[in-house]
This record gives sequence, structure tokens and C-alpha cells, in this order.
Amino acid sequence: MSVRVRFAPSPTGGLHIGGVRTALYNYLFARKNGGTFILRIEDTDQKRFVEGAEQYIVDSLKWFGLEPDESPAAGGDFAPYRQSERKANYKQYADQLLEQGNAYYAFDTEEEIEAMKARLSEARVVNPSYNNITRMQMKNSLTLSAEEVQTRIASGEPYTIRFKMPKNEDVRFKDEVRDWVVFNTNTLDDKVLMKSDGMPTYHLANVVDDHLMKITHVIRGEEWLPSVPLHVLLYGALGFEAPRFAHLPLLLKPDGKGKLSKRAADKLGIPIFPLNWHDPKTGKTEGGYKEMGFIPEAFLNFLVLLGWNPGTEQELMTLEEMVEAFSLERINKAGARFDIEKAKWFNQQYLKDQDETVLAKDLMDAVSAELTEEKAVAIVNALKERVTFASEMADAGSFFFERPTEYDEKTVRKKWNEQSANAVSAYADELEKLNAIEADQAKALLVELVEKLEMGLGRVMPALRLSLTGQAGGPDLMDIIRILGPAEAAERIRIALNTLEH
Repeated sequence: MSVRVRFAPSPTGGLHIGGVRTALYNYLFARKNGGTFILRIEDTDQKRFVEGAEQYIVDSLKWFGLEPDESPAAGGDFAPYRQSERKANYKQYADQLLEQGNAYYAFDTEEEIEAMKARLSEARVVNPSYNNITRMQMKNSLTLSAEEVQTRIASGEPYTIRFKMPKNEDVRFKDEVRDWVVFNTNTLDDKVLMKSDGMPTYHLANVVDDHLMKITHVIRGEEWLPSVPLHVLLYGALGFEAPRFAHLPLLLKPDGKGKLSKRAADKLGIPIFPLNWHDPKTGKTEGGYKEMGFIPEAFLNFLVLLGWNPGTEQELMTLEEMVEAFSLERINKAGARFDIEKAKWFNQQYLKDQDETVLAKDLMDAVSAELTEEKAVAIVNALKERVTFASEMADAGSFFFERPTEYDEKTVRKKWNEQSANAVSAYADELEKLNAIEADQAKALLVELVEKLEMGLGRVMPALRLSLTGQAGGPDLMDIIRILGPAEAAERIRIALNTLEH
């Protein structure tokens, strides 16, 4: 059996970051098993369709490097890959269910359905719905004569086609994550399979398409678990072999209390989308992780461990290593906390290994100061272990481009005194004799000087850093001197001495 999996989002808005994790797990499973990863756009709900959402999904997957083997853009042997373009496929299966007695026509208006639910609510019925009891009080082909049904259809009266849920049956299926799951049909309603506009609902379309596209494994979010009993019954009624199911745990808020919804993410001030999403309906732009500065490989590494583990202590993994280690058996049942600080930690680790010339070019573009590539590379290497995002380097290294005009007050009070000032002044005298200097030379020169003055390095270095950068902390001080050069370092010391004397 050749493994075929699909990521099947609806183009109703920006792609939730949880959807990216679903796509990732499908991609890894396909690659691990030499199978096929498919992108299918489930756009049967035309009322909720949002212009630009499909392209956003494509762009998001591309940014993460999760390119599908078959998709609306790539094509494939099972095209088309948009459900709206497959409309002609579904009616025959709805008709088959009608002929078999597994489905029925329903002519109820929305107002009539709401009135039925209101009556049941008044009678204190929990979760009132159109089900195997209430359907016999409604306007459908189970309660109307065959002649009246045909008359209504012939006159053009709107209708839906509903699944006829059997009474009091246990539907059992094995989930690759949760093992055996059982639902009783008395807890399920008669879902609409075909809408009045002739479009199928998700339930019918996804079952039919998974069959026609020969999907072997359905890997999707936990929120779809309650739909599986209906799907299992549909597979059986249509004579299809059901795929294997794996339902992924929820992504939870950082405190573990409740799912990471868009509203929760907004309150926490963190993105819920991979890329900036411009909503054409509201005109509002929502931030994304790409624009926040995340490296896509780092974010994938963070994301893969939200609900799965490789069975080892390894945290940093390439996409190839993820593929090699991945298995459905190691997916957890419990929800996974979305810890943005952990995501930032991953980004820091990946940033250290980024191409220094690429980072240097970005830095040169970000600052107004004139920089040679050689100096930009040196600055990047001095800073990249001290920042979370590459975009922070211009601010974190501002002292490389501009002489300090202010000095950290706490360091001035505690570390700047007559002795330390005399020491840095003497160090400036030595620097002025040189045209260039390496970090080890700079340190050797300083050690020799403080020994002569019978002072410890710890008493001189804070004052020296203060005079060069205006700050109390930062990258390796000797690296700073090397990058600035002895003449510039000496000049900054003279300026600090003059400023802090007054």
C-alpha cells in the first residue's frame, strides 16, 4: 500500500499555526513512508470563502519548505484539488445514499429548525438537534409522501439531503493516537450532506474525495474526532474502505489552560498565523511569525515537538532528522502548551548557525552607517549569540556604528573612579601606538597594563566597556576593540574621560 496523506484546509481566513503543525505531521509521515503529500482546498462553504486565503495557505507552506506533491498548483493524477471544482462528483454518492435509505430529503427552513430547537430547549432537552427522534416531527421525505416530495422538488423548493443516523448503534474505530474510540449513534445528529445550493458539506465531500484520491491515512486535529462516527458510517454505506485515522492533540495556551484560539493569542500578544495576514473583509493586518523574525526551520523544529517526541533527548533537529524519527505512535494524546519563549530559544540556536554573509548583508541594509562587508561579518559574529532575532542586531550593536553620548549611570557610580579612569587613559595611550589589533593582543595589552598599575582586570574592564559602548554589558570586550580598531577605541576613551570628568 502506497501511503497517501492530505492536508485539507478551508480558505476561510489566515492559516492557524495549528494547521501548520497538521501539515507538518502529514508531510513527515509521507516522507518517512515514501508516500505522497497532497494539498486539497476544501472550499465547499462558499459563504465563508475569503479572497486570497488559498494563496496565503500556499505561501505559508512554501515558507516552511513543506511543498506538496499534488495540489491545485502542482496538479496530479487525482485533479482537480479544489472541492468547488469537483462538484459534479458528489451528487451520485448522495443519490446512492438516498436510494439505499441511508439519507433523506429535508425541506425545513432555517426558521423552522430554530423553532424546533427552541421548543426542545424550553422542555430542557440538552443539546437539541435534528436527530433520529426529532426528524419525525419535521418536514422531510421520512414524514411526507413520495408524491409530495417529488412535487416539492419539481417546483424548485429548496431542500437539503441529510444522513439518516441509525438508532442506538455503537460505532467503533481505531485511532492511531487514541486507540479504540466508541460513539453511540443516539448522541449524533442527522448531518446535512448536500446543501440547498447543490454543494456538498465537508462530511460528504471529504469522505468521497479521500476515497477517490486513495487517501490511506487521515491525520488531522482533535476537533474533528466527533465527526469520525458519521464518516465511518458513510464509508460503510458507500462501500468504501475507510482510511486509518490519527487525531492530533490541541495546541494549548502557554499556561496549559484552554486551547490556543485566535482570541487567546491576541490577548497574549503573540501571532496565531505563520505570515502576516491581511483580512480583506476587515482591512486589518494580523502579524505573522515570519515578519516577527523567526527562521522557518527553527519554528518547524519548535512546532514538531508540540505533541510529538522522537523518543530521545534530542531537541534540535533538521527536517531530514524529523522525517527519519517521525512515527504516529509517538504522538501524544494530551494537549501541548504553546510556549513562545521556547520558540524564541529555538530561533536563537538556529541563528548561531546562519550564514554570516547573509546576516551581514541584512545588517548593512538595516543601518545608515557605512560598513564594509568584513566589518559587518565581524559585528554579526560578535552579536548573534546575544540576540533572538537577526533584526535585533542593528539595535543591539548600535555602539558599533555610533559613539556613545550617554553612559550607564549605575556603572558610572560603581565602577568609574579616579583609578579606573587613569587605567583606561593609559590603555588609550597604548592603543594610539597601533594601526590594528586582534582580540588576543588587546587582552594581552590590558593584562600587562593592569599588572603594572597593580590593579585587577575586574576593576578596569567595566570602566573600559563603559567608555567604548556607554553600556554595562554586551559582546566580548576584546572583540569590540578589535572591530572598532585601536584609533577609534582610543578616541572613545578620550571622549568618555572628558565627558565623565564633568
